[in-house]
Amino acid sequence: MLSILAAGSIFFPGLFLLSKRCLKQAPGLGLSEGDATIVSARLVSSIQAIMASSAGYIIASSCEDIIEDQHWLTSTYILFAVPYFAYDIYAMFLCYWHKLQVKGHEEEGGRPKPMGSAVASYLRREFLMVLHHVVMVTICFPVSVFWRQGKGDYFQGVMFMAELSTPSVCLGKILIQYKKQHTLLHKVNGALMLVTFFICRVLLFPYLYYAYSRYASIPLYTVPFGAPWQYNVGAFCLMAPQVYWFTLICRGAFRLFTGASRSRPPAALNKPDGGCCPGQGAPLPPPANGYSPVPHQADRETDTH
Repeated sequence: MLSILAAGSIFFPGLFLLSKRCLKQAPGLGLSEGDATIVSARLVSSIQAIMASSAGYIIASSCEDIIEDQHWLTSTYILFAVPYFAYDIYAMFLCYWHKLQVKGHEEEGGRPKPMGSAVASYLRREFLMVLHHVVMVTICFPVSVFWRQGKGDYFQGVMFMAELSTPSVCLGKILIQYKKQHTLLHKVNGALMLVTFFICRVLLFPYLYYAYSRYASIPLYTVPFGAPWQYNVGAFCLMAPQVYWFTLICRGAFRLFTGASRSRPPAALNKPDGGCCPGQGAPLPPPANGYSPVPHQADRETDTH
């Protein structure tokens, strides 16, 4: 167990550092520290998503009995992947920090934002995503590895496949970073993200109830009443942020495909006055997770998410 945890603790940060080094030194790229950091974080997230989805497919397709059948990859990948969520909290902060540094340089004559203030504003702005990651480590990890007692590997595998939507989310962030919001690639990727996020993260939970109703040969509407309350509470807590993020993606997609952001006057996009903290006039950079609930902010930098 400890060896697998250690492997994950080395793999994800190591992949991030290796990717950043290559992006900074590769001929023809030579990205800055900030750009290399942001692109590397997206790359690591996409690789983790592909690994999780592949593991999930292998697990789910191998389980004929969705309750009793077990697959060795289930607990193994959980142990390997749990350090990713701890790493990703730090990686998201680095992305946020570099965006603040760029904005601070442009708006405040190069005066850097204090680290303590940056951490506080990051935690406020990314509260939901940070909370999601903390819950994955502190609650979902012990529940999945110990409390399940080897039952329900099929459901665990299906939940791994929720990560199928992550690569399109990460590509969208990179395209926005390089001001490619109005390219055909960004629109195609936005449509793909909308579909995959809805199927893999929103419909996922109703499907789990449906799968159990077929297994137990009971009506679908009776499953929530027959399942232990812990299952219903857990499903609701995991599904609620997915629904919230999906509504933000829908709003961004609507603006993208109706061309609302292109009709906005250029002067409104770059206000010279104000700072980079709430209440100082100018908006903060988009959230590191790519979802913005603020309409004018989403128009400006997060057209699809």
